[in-house]
Amino acid sequence: MKQKESWKITDAFWEKAEPLLPRKKRNPEKEYRRRPGGGRPSLDPRQVLEAIFYVLRTGIPWKTLPREFGASSAVHRYFRVWCEEGFFRALWAAGLAEYDEAAGIHWNWLSADECMTQGPMAQEAAGKPPPDGEKKQEQSPYTRRRRRSALVLGSNRD
Repeated sequence: MKQKESWKITDAFWEKAEPLLPRKKRNPEKEYRRRPGGGRPSLDPRQVLEAIFYVLRTGIPWKTLPREFGASSAVHRYFRVWCEEGFFRALWAAGLAEYDEAAGIHWNWLSADECMTQGPMAQEAAGKPPPDGEKKQEQSPYTRRRRRSALVLGSNRD
């Protein structure tokens, strides 16, 4: 049985996501060496979004992205730019708004899980966490490592 390809984008989803994509802008004050449209052609945005969904869905490292999606470095560059431009936040907000219209979200009833933040009782019991510098001093050395004095004294020789 073939596995469902959950990273594939439907036409209906693409119609809603495409207008939210950030457009490339040329800086009018900068002097470019190439004319507009010159250089390596850009990747298809739909294919890039499918590649990003593939990485996020499967959990693979960016460098192991299959070549059918394009160069992994190029896809990762798009991902970083789209994150900085707020594309994924806008996509999330549009999805929430659409779901709110269709089924309704009960905004007055929300719940937070303790996995997201520590509960007030846990903070009181554990106390204030130590700064990073203190954490490193409290760590015990690796137990299987030989002590330096044993090497200097030669006690481990046959």
